[in-house]
Amino acid sequence: VKSEGPKLVPFFKATCVYFVLWLPTSSPSWFSALIKCLPIFCLWVFLLAHGINFLVSHRSASRILAGLIFSAVGDAFLIWQEQGYFIHGLLMFAITHILYSSAFGMKPLDLKAGLLMGLVSSSCYAFLYSYLSGPFTYLVAVYIALIGFMGWRAVAGMQLCNDLWTWTKLSACIGAMLFMVSDLTIALNKFCFPVPYSRVIIMATYYAAQMLIALSAVESRDEEDFRKRS
Repeated sequence: VKSEGPKLVPFFKATCVYFVLWLPTSSPSWFSALIKCLPIFCLWVFLLAHGINFLVSHRSASRILAGLIFSAVGDAFLIWQEQGYFIHGLLMFAITHILYSSAFGMKPLDLKAGLLMGLVSSSCYAFLYSYLSGPFTYLVAVYIALIGFMGWRAVAGMQLCNDLWTWTKLSACIGAMLFMVSDLTIALNKFCFPVPYSRVIIMATYYAAQMLIALSAVESRDEEDFRKRS
């Protein structure tokens, strides 16, 4: 963690800039899109700082980087969501969750965690269903299924015993859960009722989630370094 912390300083500074400027969503602009995406750009740099060879040789890290790229595009679309670009943003984040799921992998399977995430996802959709109409009825269902699957793979990968690099798997798990909280808050605020302090909740949990998921990408390099030291 000490070795990775300094590389995240630009991310923390960019996040502070976003919350300090707090640009209104009612008047979207390319500048506000840049400020919103800047922390995610910094996470690109965080992963790229580990070297191109690292990203090429470790598929999980390269897929997380790809997910961050689609996330930034999705963030930009959501700046103009009132102008009809909400579905575009939804699509970009759906691709992000597919990439993250692929990065987390299918081992261990952990069907109990899958059942739990399935119940949570189904409950969320059941609550939202009566508020949805038109294409959102099925688009939200697909999106919840994808983010629920991503959450399952992140939770399944967390091993608290006999695992040398638990902190990275734990960061992926917490990051996935925070991502779900962020997106659920968006859904409640958009389709159901105004959520108090919704923007703070959405963005704080979102940025924290992306940072933790980006941190989980360094696990493979840590294991490789440990083998060399051994």
